[in-house]
Amino acid sequence: MANYGGNRKAYFNYEILEKYEAGIELLGVEVKSVRSGKMSLEGAFVVVRGGEVFLINANVEPYQANNIPKDYDPLRNKKLLLTKKEIDKLAESEKNKSLTIVPISVYNKGRKIKIEIALAKGKRKLDKRETIKKRETDREIRREYKER
Repeated sequence: MANYGGNRKAYFNYEILEKYEAGIELLGVEVKSVRSGKMSLEGAFVVVRGGEVFLINANVEPYQANNIPKDYDPLRNKKLLLTKKEIDKLAESEKNKSLTIVPISVYNKGRKIKIEIALAKGKRKLDKRETIKKRETDREIRREYKER
C-alpha cells in the first residue's frame, strides 16, 4: 500500500476522533498524477452536501502539463465514495459546529485510490503547545537511549 500524500498538519491542528476510508472520484488525467505523488491535501477539507460527500480545495497538479485539457481545474471539487450509513453519520456530526471533517492521507488499496478522512475537533493554542512539548520530550528520551 503506497501512501501518495498526507496532511501532517491535521494531527497538529485537530484532535482526531473517528477515521473513515473513502474512495475518490478522479478524472483520467488525475489518476496518474496522484499515483506519482502530485496531490496536496494542505488546506483541503470535506463537506457533506445533498447526501454526497465532497473533497474541497485539494490540489492535484497535472501529470504532464502539456497534455491536459484546457478547462482542467486542479482545485476542482472531488466526490468521495462512502456508504449511505457513513454519509448520514458524517452529516449528523457536521451539524455540530465544533466538529469538522479533514482529509488525512491518500493511498492505493489494490488498484483503487483511497483517501482517509477523519472527524476532528479543532485544538486550542494551549493544546498545540502541549503537543509540541510532548514531541520534544519524546525526542530527548530517544536521544538518551541512543547514546547509551
